[in-house]
Amino acid sequence: MEIIPLKPLDKARLEEIGLDWHTDPDNTPYIENEMVVISQKEADAYYEACNELYDMYVKTAEYAIENDLFFELDIPNVLVPMIKQSWEEEIHWHLYGRFDLAGGLDGRPIKLLEFNADTPTMLYETSVVQWAMLKYNGYDSNLQFNNLYEAIGENFKRMITLGEDTSDFEAIYEGWKILFSSVKGNSEEERTTRFLQEIARSAGFETSFCFIDEVVFSPDEGAFAQGENYEFLFKLLPWENIAIDEPELALIMQSMMENKNTIFLNPAYTLLFQSKRFLKLLWDMFPNHPLLLETSYEPLKGKQQVKKTAFGREGANIEILEPSLNVIAKNDGIYHNHKPVYQEFYALNQHGDFYYQPNVFYAYESCGLGFRKGGLIMDNYSKFVSHMIG
Repeated sequence: MEIIPLKPLDKARLEEIGLDWHTDPDNTPYIENEMVVISQKEADAYYEACNELYDMYVKTAEYAIENDLFFELDIPNVLVPMIKQSWEEEIHWHLYGRFDLAGGLDGRPIKLLEFNADTPTMLYETSVVQWAMLKYNGYDSNLQFNNLYEAIGENFKRMITLGEDTSDFEAIYEGWKILFSSVKGNSEEERTTRFLQEIARSAGFETSFCFIDEVVFSPDEGAFAQGENYEFLFKLLPWENIAIDEPELALIMQSMMENKNTIFLNPAYTLLFQSKRFLKLLWDMFPNHPLLLETSYEPLKGKQQVKKTAFGREGANIEILEPSLNVIAKNDGIYHNHKPVYQEFYALNQHGDFYYQPNVFYAYESCGLGFRKGGLIMDNYSKFVSHMIG
């Protein structure tokens, strides 16, 4: 791996470009003052790998729905009707997701770790901050695998055109509005949501923002904010959280979908992709595929492996196990009630004492690369690292 230092953007400059979550709880900078240099060939490989992975996800989701494998995936029952409806009706368009990978550098094969398909963050850092870091340091800011802003903008248009060609968007679009919402009190999630709103507005949509607790959910009339009705609702709130914490709201949202008065973003079927137990179905469907790691609902025999829960974020409730199942490293968390899954261990790219995890965003196609830097298990103290194609 080639790592080169960067002159850091100070807190004031980061806040000026909209990044308020620039300092971790231990008072260390979140944005690392360094950059990973990759080749065009490596960038192309990340692009192709995630396009192929998404196709594999779609085929496997079809299999899961046809065979009612929702229990195996730890999907709450209340969400199953919405998952089925959103899958069957093309208008429920998957806006964006993020693949978390290992490998791809130093000649090591790319391997899928998981897919954050429902409510992925790190969007603003990948699209804007690393671009600004290159520009600030005098590099050509175009020398990145990073067309995230444009790709998501085109994908917003595809919610209307329902196809690859978006040239007739303006002729079809009839003023449908998108309401963007996030949880109050989380600056990262609010900025991510407002950034998506900005992209949608630039793509030609009428938009508005409010916090999720200010949204009025009406089974018969749809989503409202400040008395105005919205045809689309983007909610940076995980589907499984809605089902577990707000089951009555989940039923109201189901009625809204059945009455065809609201389209939710990301759609309910992305929860299939979000479940880490889906990785086992992928392995069943595509055994020994070069992009996949062996995954099982039971501990793997004779292999170093990672124990995860079906749902979990920021490295919580992850254990790295020896072939004997002794624990090498672990993170506790709040997700222990979810069902486990066991994935073959595959080392992250390493430089010195730190590990680097490539993350590739997907919006109809692969569209943006960023890196996280941390320890053996990436958690909420991991740093964001920019990249450049050199």
